[in-house]
Amino acid sequence: MTTSSFRDCQAWRAEGLPLSTSSNEACKLYDAILTQYVKWRNDETLGGFEGCISALQAADPNFVMGHVISTGLELVATTSSTRLNERLASAVRRTVELANSQDISPRERLHVKAMELFSHGNFPKACNAWEDILVDHPTDLLALKFAHDAYFYMGAQTPMRDSVARVLPHWKPHMPLFSYLKGLYSFGLLETRFYDQAEKVAMEGLALTPDDAWSVHSVAHVYEMKAEVDKGLKFMEGREKDWQISDVLASHNYWHWALYFMEKGQYEAALQIYDSQVFRRCKATGSMLDTVDACSMLYRLEMEGVCVKDRWRELLQVTQPHTDDHVTLFNDLHFLMVSLGAKESGTSRRLLEGLQELAKEPGDNQQHQIAQTIGVPMCQAMMEYDQGNYNRAVELLYPLRYRMVDIGGSDAQRDLFNQLLIHAAMKSENEHHQKLGRCLLVERDAVRPGSPLTDRLMQRALALHD
Repeated sequence: MTTSSFRDCQAWRAEGLPLSTSSNEACKLYDAILTQYVKWRNDETLGGFEGCISALQAADPNFVMGHVISTGLELVATTSSTRLNERLASAVRRTVELANSQDISPRERLHVKAMELFSHGNFPKACNAWEDILVDHPTDLLALKFAHDAYFYMGAQTPMRDSVARVLPHWKPHMPLFSYLKGLYSFGLLETRFYDQAEKVAMEGLALTPDDAWSVHSVAHVYEMKAEVDKGLKFMEGREKDWQISDVLASHNYWHWALYFMEKGQYEAALQIYDSQVFRRCKATGSMLDTVDACSMLYRLEMEGVCVKDRWRELLQVTQPHTDDHVTLFNDLHFLMVSLGAKESGTSRRLLEGLQELAKEPGDNQQHQIAQTIGVPMCQAMMEYDQGNYNRAVELLYPLRYRMVDIGGSDAQRDLFNQLLIHAAMKSENEHHQKLGRCLLVERDAVRPGSPLTDRLMQRALALHD
């Protein structure tokens, strides 16, 4: 393993981001982990994330920022809850104790505070702490990336964009990882519907770093949101060799590729990507992003009338152990898709009841605070739809359509719930709902003209109710 090209104690000091350790090796490993996080890539020449984290702990077991980055990464992965995982909860406590026993900088103290707040589900206050760091230290990329992820989990689209905009002028082309800010900013732009600017900024990032998978991902979103399907297919295929090496994001980029096929009604091509890439990777990694993508693909295909029933049972093996996690509502809703698809009514009930219980006394947990008003009724709507109670599904979902953003994720990911509402309205026996379904399709066509999916649904709506 060679970390020679990474920043040592002196280099971090020179950048105005001193780290409280005397170990040059620990500083370099911290940089190596940060670099892999920003690039969405396990660098096997360094031993990947796991190898670097082990080596970091060996180099300086009491290095506070070493604990912040390793425990913080596990927390933002949302694969585990500190409510249930004692090892993770104690890693957070250990970091806080270490910080309290050492003379560390105010910046490092804020990092510890933010990580602790995030571990309790207090995403808004964690973001405030990261933003406090960025006011004084706009080139602290760990604070920027952690805040970016937390905003994403809250559906805080404008703060996610502006967080990057505020620091951009302080970044200079010679700084390590400079080009990756383009992808971060582009994503915030597209989630606030500045599609042309988002594409331009992402392309600037790709001109500097062709294998920046997050910039590729931003462009994929732009083509998805503008229903420029053929453009998207050509773009993903043309750059596959560049983005495929970012193993942490590759499955998600394949998911975007499959969305274009689904949009065109080419279900076999989409299923081939599901089987060969999305599900294969999700089973191998257990990554939450890979997992929710698999859930979402099957649910969309099933709404379109494609039979995926055996695949639900396989995917249930991955999602079922997470039934009691309740880290984010977005994850919960995706786990529910699988238990409903696999006809595991006990698991579905358990997930809903667990969420209802946590919603009664949410404490500082932001996701549990909005569970009662948004998460629970969305779960119930999916259950009603699954039972064929389309009327009830519409009554539950329709009032939430402008608040669903709060469950987090991207517009493209949450579009599944727009589609669910349209399907429920079209299938409802209530004539008012049927009209509503057609209204929603007209509205959809206005913002994404030329969408083959919208055209198909419109044809179906007219055929059903003529």
